[in-house]
Amino acid sequence: MKAYSVYAVMMILGSVCRAEEGHATQPTPQIKALSDSEISGYLEGSGVGVAKVAELNGYPGPDHVLKLATQLGLNPHQRAIAERLKRSMKKAARLGYWLVHDERRLDSLFAQGQADDEKITPLVQRIGSLEAEIRLVHLRAHIEMRRALTSDQLKKYEQERGHSVGRE
Repeated sequence: MKAYSVYAVMMILGSVCRAEEGHATQPTPQIKALSDSEISGYLEGSGVGVAKVAELNGYPGPDHVLKLATQLGLNPHQRAIAERLKRSMKKAARLGYWLVHDERRLDSLFAQGQADDEKITPLVQRIGSLEAEIRLVHLRAHIEMRRALTSDQLKKYEQERGHSVGRE
C-alpha cells in the first residue's frame, strides 16, 4: 500500500512538473545549504547518498548492478528488473525538483532577511517530507534489487564495489 502512496504522489507532482521540466536542465543559482552535486543529483533523480544504509549493508543499487551486469552475469529477467528500478528512481527527480525549489525559496528568505517562523515552517516541513519520499523510493529499489539477485551475485557485487566481503 505504501508503494502506491509514493507512486501516487510522484504522479501528481509529475503532472505539475511537466510545464517546468525544462528548468531542471538549466543552470541553477547556488543554494547555500546544498552542494552543486546535491542539486544536480536531486534534479536528475540520482541517489545523492540517500540509500547509503542499504548499499553498505548488502542491498545493491540498480544503477550499480547494471554497470556490473557482465561481471554479475545478469540474466534478461534480472536486467529488466534493474532497468525498471532505475527508471523508478529517476522518477524521484520530480520530487527532487520540488525539494530544490523549496530549498531555493528557503535560502532566498534568509538571504533577503525575510525569514520568520511563519514563512520557514511550511517550507522546512515540505522539504523534510520530500526528502523522506525520495529516500523511500531509493531504499525500496535497493530492497527489490537484492531480492532479484542470487547469493553468489550479491557476493560478487560486494567484491566489485569494495564493500565488506564475508559479512554473514
